[in-house]
Amino acid sequence: MESILVGVLSLGLVLLALQSIDGANSPPQVTCGTILKLQHSKTGVRLHSHEVTYGSGSGQQSVTGKSDSDDVNSYWAVMGPKEAGVEHCKRGEPVKCNGKVRLRHSTTGRHLHSHFFQSPLTSNQEVSAYGDQDHSDTGDNWQVVCSGKTWKRDTKVQLKHVDTDKYLYVQGATFGHPISGQYEISATGSNSGDTQWKAMEGVFVKPTKK
Repeated sequence: MESILVGVLSLGLVLLALQSIDGANSPPQVTCGTILKLQHSKTGVRLHSHEVTYGSGSGQQSVTGKSDSDDVNSYWAVMGPKEAGVEHCKRGEPVKCNGKVRLRHSTTGRHLHSHFFQSPLTSNQEVSAYGDQDHSDTGDNWQVVCSGKTWKRDTKVQLKHVDTDKYLYVQGATFGHPISGQYEISATGSNSGDTQWKAMEGVFVKPTKK
C-alpha cells in the first residue's frame, strides 16, 4: 500500500510540472499510457474526481464535472480494459474506435466506474471512482465510440459503459457543499449531444511504430 501511495504522489508531482505543456506539439491520436483531461462538449466541464464519497448509492468516491481547466484532480490515465484473456493495451498503442479502455484517476488511483446504483441528483445511473491498481472489475470498462479507425484528439467521442450500455453524461445538475457548483456526472441510455467528450490537456504518449 505504501508503494502505491508513493507512486500516486509522484505522478501528481509530475502532472503539476507538466500542466503548461503546449498540446500543439503532441501527437494527434490518443494512445494507451496517455494522461489527459476530458471535456464535456456541451457544458465545457472537465471530468473530475477527488477524495469525496457519495452520501447515498454506492458510497464510493464521487465523480463530478468541474469548470476549472487547471485542476490536477481532472487528469485520467488511459489503460487497457479489465478482461480475462485480453492483452492489456501497450503503452503508445493507439486507442481504436469502438475499442475498450479503463480510465484511472491520476491522483487517487481509482478507476472510472459505473453500476446499477442511482445517481444522487438526477436518478440516472451512478458514475463513481472505484478500486486501485490492484483491484478492478468489468464495471471499469468503457467503449470509446467514435468514427474512423482511432480516437483522435480533435474529435468528439462518447464513452459507453460496457456492462450496462449507458453513456457517460452531464445533464446540468450541480452539487452543494462540500463540492458546491460541481456538476453531477452520470450514465444514461440516451445517445445525444449531452454524451459527447473531447480530449484536452495532458501528456500524450507518441504512437508506437510497427
